[in-house]
Amino acid sequence: MKTQRILVVGAGHVGLYAALRLSKKLGSREAEVIVVDPQPHMTYQPFLPEAAAGNISPRHSVVPLRRELRKCHIVAGTVTRVEHARKTATVQPIIGPAREIPYDHIVVAPGAVSRTLPIPGLREHGIGFKTIGEAIYLRNHVLDRLDVAAATADPETRRSALTFVFVGGGYAGIEALAEMEDMARDALKYYPELKAEDMRWVLVEATQRVLPEVDRDMGAYTVEVLLKRGMDIRLDTRLESCVDGLVKLSDGDAFRADTIVWTAGVKPSPMLDNTDLPRDERRRVTCLPTLQVVDGDTVVEGAWSAGDCAAVPDLTGPPGAFCSPSAQHAVRQASRLADNIRAVIRGREPVEYKHKHAGSVASLGLHKGVAQVYGIKLKGLPAWFMHRTYHMSRIPSLNRKVRVVVDWTLAFFLRREVVALGQLHDPREEFLEATPRLDADSRA
Repeated sequence: MKTQRILVVGAGHVGLYAALRLSKKLGSREAEVIVVDPQPHMTYQPFLPEAAAGNISPRHSVVPLRRELRKCHIVAGTVTRVEHARKTATVQPIIGPAREIPYDHIVVAPGAVSRTLPIPGLREHGIGFKTIGEAIYLRNHVLDRLDVAAATADPETRRSALTFVFVGGGYAGIEALAEMEDMARDALKYYPELKAEDMRWVLVEATQRVLPEVDRDMGAYTVEVLLKRGMDIRLDTRLESCVDGLVKLSDGDAFRADTIVWTAGVKPSPMLDNTDLPRDERRRVTCLPTLQVVDGDTVVEGAWSAGDCAAVPDLTGPPGAFCSPSAQHAVRQASRLADNIRAVIRGREPVEYKHKHAGSVASLGLHKGVAQVYGIKLKGLPAWFMHRTYHMSRIPSLNRKVRVVVDWTLAFFLRREVVALGQLHDPREEFLEATPRLDADSRA
C-alpha cells in the first residue's frame, strides 16, 4: 500500500493533538505526517491570563512542536494557498521561496483570529489577547503604566495611565480583566505614590450579560464579584471610538485610557479565503459530524477540518446546532479526526463526533473563580481550584504539566514578579541610539 501523506495546516489545539495521535496510531509505512505552522509552538490559550498575570512562566503555557511531534515533519511557514482539486498546498517558509506540498489527506485547522470591528482608533490603540506575545506585551504594558502614573505630576496623565478598558465579556475578556487587575493590585505594594482607588478597570460588553456559556445566575455572580472589586462594568454598551486614546462609549460616556484590550470574539482564519474548500455564511469550513469536509451533500475526499474554523454539527444539541469554538471541543474533535483518518486509510468507515459540552470554568483572579460543570455550579475557591485542575490536566505533555504545577507551588511561598520588561518589545532601541549614523562622507 502506498504511504499516505497527511498535511496538517496549523498547530493549535486541533493540529497538535491530531498530528500527535496520527503519528502514534499509524506506522511510518502507512503515513507521513507533515505539520505546517509559522510558530514553533502550540499556545495553550486558557493559560494566557495566568501567564500575563505572572502566575506561571509564559514559556510554560506553550508546547514546543519539535519536542512533542518527533515522528512528524515540521515545516516552519505559512500555508498561503490550498488547491484541493489538485491536492496541493502552497507553503511560504519563514525565509526563502514558496514551495508546493502534495498530499493525500489534509487537516485544515488554522484556527481563528480576533474578530475586530471598524472602530476608529482601534487599529492604532487596541491590544489583542490571543497569542503569548500579546499576553506578555499586555503584562509589560500594564506594569509600565503604573510606572508612568507614579512618575508624573500631571493628574490627567496619571488618570489616563491608570485607566484600563477591556472590550468583550466572554471567557477571554473576563479572565484577562480579573487576572490583570489582581496583578496590578499586587504591584501597588511597591508604589507608595499610588492607591488602588486610583486605578479604573472598565469592562465594555455589547450584550446584557457576561459569560454566555454559563447560566444567567452565574454570569450575574461574576458581575457582582467584579463590582465588589471596584470595577466599572458596562453591559449593553459598545465601544464607538478610541482615537488618540479617547474612549467613547455608546452610553454617551467618554474618557481617556492608555490601555484598550480587545477580546470581543473570534472569526475563522483569513487563510481559508485562499482555499477551494466549501464554507458557510460565517466563513467556516463545512463539515459532517465525521469531521470530513462536505460540499452540499458531497463528501470532499481527503479533506478534514475541526476546531474554531470549522462548522461541525453538534449531535447533542437541537437540529442545526454547531459545536462551539472551545478548547473542550477542539481537543476531542482532534482525537476523533485522527482516528477517522486512520480508519479511512485502513479501509474502514469513519465515526461521527459526538460530545455533550461538559460545562465551563473560569478564573476571576487568584483564589477566585466560577464554574458550571455537568449542571453543578461552583463559586469562589472551589471553582478556582477546579479551573486550575482541569486545565493542568488538559495541557499537552508531562513536561508542561510538571512545570505549571511547580510555578503554582512556588507562588504559594514567593511573591509574584511584578517587574515590566518593556525592552523586550524593542530590544535594539538602546543599541541604535548608541551607534552613530554613517553619512556619505564617513563611508567614503
